[in-house]
Amino acid sequence: MNDATPAAENAENTDYDALTRDIAEVPAVEVIVTVAVNLMSAAAVKLGLTEEGEAHKDLDEARKLVHALAGLLDASATEISSFHAAPLRDGLKSLQLAFREASFVPDEPGQGPGEKYTGPVYG
Repeated sequence: MNDATPAAENAENTDYDALTRDIAEVPAVEVIVTVAVNLMSAAAVKLGLTEEGEAHKDLDEARKLVHALAGLLDASATEISSFHAAPLRDGLKSLQLAFREASFVPDEPGQGPGEKYTGPVYG
C-alpha cells in the first residue's frame, strides 16, 4: 500500500535532469523574449486591457510590471536583435501610453513607469 498522494508521486517521477537539459538548450534570446512577453501580458491584464477589463485592473501592479519590462528591455538591448527588440519596444510604449490614459492623475513626463529607461513617453 502506498500512502503517497498523486501529486507527491508526480513530483517523485519528475525527471529533473531532462528539464535541466531542455532549459539548457533554449537560447538566451528566447528566454529574454519569453519573459518580456509574459511581463507585457501581465501588465495588459493589470491595466484592464483584456475582455474582463476592470475586474483585474490594478494600476499599482501595472506600474511595477511596466517598469520591470522597461528595465529588462534596456538591459538586454545589446543582447537581442532589432528583429526581437523592435516589437517589444512598441509594446512597451503602448503599455506606457495605456498607463498614462488609465491614471486619474497622470505622472509628469519622464516619471511614468519605465520612463527612467525609455525617456518621456508622449501620446
